[in-house]
Amino acid sequence: MSARERREQLLRVARALFAERGFEGTSVEEIAARADVSKPVVYEHFGGKEGVYAVIVDREVQALLGALSGALSERGHPKQLVERAAFALLSYIESSPDGFRILVRDSPVAQATGTFSSLIGDVATQVEHLLAHQFSKRGLDPSAAPIYSQMLVGMVALTGQHWAEVREPSKEEVAAHLVNLAWNGLSDFEADPVLPSREPRDQ
Repeated sequence: MSARERREQLLRVARALFAERGFEGTSVEEIAARADVSKPVVYEHFGGKEGVYAVIVDREVQALLGALSGALSERGHPKQLVERAAFALLSYIESSPDGFRILVRDSPVAQATGTFSSLIGDVATQVEHLLAHQFSKRGLDPSAAPIYSQMLVGMVALTGQHWAEVREPSKEEVAAHLVNLAWNGLSDFEADPVLPSREPRDQ
């Protein structure tokens, strides 16, 4: 194997182990054994378990962020944007289940390289601008867009985590339900929402 081929082999092996056992449950010895190499080979390429993990997380973050950003960058009705974002996340989970498991787990290394929550925060920032524009067009206060973008993206992300484990109903059906809740909620949007318990009562 060339150095590049060996590096990719080690990443494939480590990715499967991290998805199966988590960061703490995986050792350099196990990575080396499964790749049929000696421990020094792993250290030579990555400097240790942390280095392997950091590369894997970075790749997964870029893959998912790229998919979500691409879905949100296309022109279209806001309802279509919600659909595209939901479908992009579910498609990533479907095609890269090991990568998604790694992203949603917390580890000390992930704090420096990017976590699922920080990635979702990046996506929410993009959604924030789209929502602010829509709020302004509808005569609503655009300053409320940041909190609504967190709600919307968080709803999609948590649904994705649940679907990653149960895998039912179908991806298309889950996306349709997400759009149904998000869009039908937004379509009857109140400019100044008040909690029912805080609404003034008739005397």
